Amino acid sequence: MSRRPETKSSTPEDTRALILETALRLFSRNGFFNTSVQDIRKEADISIGSIYHHFSGKEAIAKAIYLDLLGKIDVTMRDILSRHSTAHDRCREVVVHLFSMTDAFPEAMEYILHARHREFMTDGIPICSSGPFARMKQMVEEGMESGEILPMDPLVATTSLFGGPIRLIHLRLDGILKEEISSLLEPTWLCAWKSVSK
Repeated sequence: MSRRPETKSSTPEDTRALILETALRLFSRNGFFNTSVQDIRKEADISIGSIYHHFSGKEAIAKAIYLDLLGKIDVTMRDILSRHSTAHDRCREVVVHLFSMTDAFPEAMEYILHARHREFMTDGIPICSSGPFARMKQMVEEGMESGEILPMDPLVATTSLFGGPIRLIHLRLDGILKEEISSLLEPTWLCAWKSVSK
């Protein structure tokens, strides 16, 4: 997610992407309420008109970032569902992806998991009701149907399976874990899978 300055040859899509990347960086570093549209304009080195051409204001930018990130993760979740047939392999691949994303794009994960979206997106989808989390629950439910996962409330099973890995992501984003989180994949996955498997 490197910065791409706006040029005369920039397309509207390039400018939109630049605004979103810049805002994500500022929201993650300074917080939503401590970032203004002028801050985004200055950091992106574009005109204020360019921002308002694409977005009605800061809240619209924040919502677009959220929906874009969730959309990208959901595409990956759908791909995992289609490429793997067992709950074990599907759920492990989800943890691999979330850990890789944390290492490669910490600002994006920070925004998805730490931002208090309801404070500035009154009509936003709660993260736990979003498409990616629905796919994770689907993987668990299908794992129960196939007999790989113990029968229990699907929300309890989904939380048990993914809660530990997501908590480690929080610890990495908070700077408590110093090493790349992917280095902890195997023991984390072993504990997570044992919590729900037969």
